Amino acid sequence: MSSKRASRWGLQMFFVGPVFLFFLIIMVIPFFLGMYYALTDWNGVASTVNWVGLDNFKTIFTNDPDFWSSFWFTTKFTLVGIVLTNVVGFLLAYFLTKGLKTRNILRTIFFMPNVIGGLLLGFIFQFIFIKGFNTVFELTGWSFFGLPWLGDAVTGFWGIMIVFVWHSAGYLMVVYISSLSNVPSEVMEAAEIDGASRWQMLRSIIIPLIMPAVTICLFLAISWAFKMFDLNLSLTKGGPFKSTESVAMNIYNEAFQNNRYGLGTAKAILFFVIVAAITMLQVRATKNKEVEA
Repeated sequence: MSSKRASRWGLQMFFVGPVFLFFLIIMVIPFFLGMYYALTDWNGVASTVNWVGLDNFKTIFTNDPDFWSSFWFTTKFTLVGIVLTNVVGFLLAYFLTKGLKTRNILRTIFFMPNVIGGLLLGFIFQFIFIKGFNTVFELTGWSFFGLPWLGDAVTGFWGIMIVFVWHSAGYLMVVYISSLSNVPSEVMEAAEIDGASRWQMLRSIIIPLIMPAVTICLFLAISWAFKMFDLNLSLTKGGPFKSTESVAMNIYNEAFQNNRYGLGTAKAILFFVIVAAITMLQVRATKNKEVEA
């Protein structure tokens, strides 16, 4: 019995061990090192590291308005982003589960933006917003295309939002398609026979039955929006005057531009705790609303 258990343990370590080792080296150890550096004044270069305790966190709460400004921007971005990405993703999935002949091609087209890297996508849309829209404005005179899309706080926000939704909605669409395809057809037929309208079936049958997918998509959208960095860097670089600076960019600038690695890591730890708490509450709230057919 013991030899069989040892053999099973050895087999598990053979397959799981390398993955666990890389996870330990790449994720766990850097995380705990980050917690240590958050309590120091290390600049990321010097060989000497001075212990400062909770001074970095005191600085964040008492003398760092830029961080809270970026946090407010990120919060607004996340609230709008999770609504738009989920609404667009669900609507695409809803119509692409109907009997359209081109639905497979359309699914591929709508999913394709997700496979493009965020930085590359940001630079592409930077060209579109600056050069492309300006050309259309000169040809048509439509004021919509003449707006300073990346040069103003309000239009910069919506410029990043447009690209974020365009980039993310296709992935959520795939999740919703998978869930919508598993809604029992007999339940839908029974509701239709009883005279339920499309809106009533959507509100009272479809949405409750796909709540597991809603849980996943909300979790993904929240984490993507809160951690948004590459689009922010490539489109506006946080400007003008840090009005579109996300928390991730603020942390990056603090650590790697200002060479205050300890303070930047403290911000990252605080940000991690806030996002973890929000996502846990979201998952718990939506999990309670899941039903079975």
